Amino acid sequence: MKLPFKHTDLGLLILRLVAGGFMIFGHGWGKLANFSNIAPNFPDPIGLGSTLSLGLAVGAEVFAALFIVLGLFTRWASIPLIITMAVAAFVAHGGDPFAKKEMALIYLAMYLMLFFTGPGKYSINRK
Repeated sequence: MKLPFKHTDLGLLILRLVAGGFMIFGHGWGKLANFSNIAPNFPDPIGLGSTLSLGLAVGAEVFAALFIVLGLFTRWASIPLIITMAVAAFVAHGGDPFAKKEMALIYLAMYLMLFFTGPGKYSINRK
């Protein structure tokens, strides 16, 4: 069935707002606000140290996600988020049941899509 309209750019805007906004407010902001309390016990899945691992996660989950929302350097901003979600799904939750890694895999899929498509015309990059 072929629809009489095409709104790919509107779809990409919605995807960016959801993927970036949910990441900031659902995951990154709490880590940023409580950084010093979380750092000593934060998981270190790839051996960089708990504080650096938390810093990298916050950088991706807050700052890269903000760039995604704005549509600014979207492809570049998606890379740290792709890495963070891949580590969460395949390393931190690698041995867990699918339900524990499902959210990370959904985010991973969204950021991969944005990496390949770009931000669409409703973005700062297109202005």
